[in-house]
Amino acid sequence: MEPYLLRYFLAVVETGSFTRAAEACLITQPSLSAGIKRLEEQLGVTLFVRNNKRVFLTTAGTRFLPRAKTILHECNVAIAELAQTEKARVLRVGVLQTLSGAWVAGCLKGFREAYRGADKTGRFDLFEGTEQEILNRFDERGIDYALSIRRVDDHSSVPLYDETYVLALPADHPLAGVKEVRGEDLSDQPMIVRSRCEVLSETSRYFTDRNVRPPLAYRTANDERALRMVAAGVGATVVPQSHAAQGVVTTRLLGFTHSRTVALFRPRHALPDHLIPMGQAFEAYISQLAPPVG
Repeated sequence: MEPYLLRYFLAVVETGSFTRAAEACLITQPSLSAGIKRLEEQLGVTLFVRNNKRVFLTTAGTRFLPRAKTILHECNVAIAELAQTEKARVLRVGVLQTLSGAWVAGCLKGFREAYRGADKTGRFDLFEGTEQEILNRFDERGIDYALSIRRVDDHSSVPLYDETYVLALPADHPLAGVKEVRGEDLSDQPMIVRSRCEVLSETSRYFTDRNVRPPLAYRTANDERALRMVAAGVGATVVPQSHAAQGVVTTRLLGFTHSRTVALFRPRHALPDHLIPMGQAFEAYISQLAPPVG
């Protein structure tokens, strides 16, 4: 149902005349009549009763009137919001949910302060998700940049830092001071599963290969909560080296050599002209940042 047909309908209601409605819509009367007929065909009802002096709504038309006003209002609001978004400096950034929250927040805060310091305005719309969810958003043109894991060495991304995965333990754990922990040492150690961890299957295989089956104490998709549970003594977990929390210490897991490269992913589509300066500044700023301290 085209919005202009609703405008024709409402114009007839407001003026009580096809002639005056056509004048208000800046079209000819035959065009307006054809539009009303098309709308009636789409709805499957007659909307108006016509006589020589005035046009009246039918029962169906009376029932449709508030709906037509609501639909047209929502269309106008959507158009206005899209127009505002197109003109605003809003950079849409995807963020891998297993990145250090403190590091990501520091990146965005630092850029905003530097960018505003140059007498410019701009803001972020953030999307948090898994690697695949971020890739999907790129394909849908739902994000402009992303902070995620680099799997392929090409020009689509700028590598920022490399980090290994380590074992996180409560600070008062008997193994907390050990430089390198064997998987066999954790046979009776309750474990916390980070369900969105990129090396979750590799971690499971690591223990299986050593015939070690630590008890599962907790499972969560929230990394901050996982670390809080580690600090509380609920269990241990495998985390990226940059993850840190009060009451948590990390150590190497013997034979577990997996690592990841965190990168800034460039746009896969042309940015609107008004966003190009902000995008270039964002890329330059993020590319020179120091890695997080674990």
